[in-house]
Amino acid sequence: MWTVLYGTVAVAAWLYLRRPAAPLRPAMVWWAVQLGLNLAWTPLFFAAGQYGLAFADICLLLLALTATIIAFGRHRRAAALLLLPYAAWVAYAAALNLDLWLDNA
Repeated sequence: MWTVLYGTVAVAAWLYLRRPAAPLRPAMVWWAVQLGLNLAWTPLFFAAGQYGLAFADICLLLLALTATIIAFGRHRRAAALLLLPYAAWVAYAAALNLDLWLDNA
């Protein structure tokens, strides 16, 4: 599943970058931030077992991803739409993360 999702994340950025009139910096900063938060979640959740910190991270990830979708959508609708399955999956993972955190608190 993650291979497909990461593929759509990459294609969304590629589509956005191909749009000549699109402002590069804000959208791509949000895109990079959400990727960094995504990268941080796995070791927080699985390796460290820090479910509370992982939940905070994934909530920030959802905010950054929402900002990315909005920024991409202003200039390239297809790029924004490609991020929606990823956002749905992250929201589902956030719900599971919260449940596990509350069960182990």
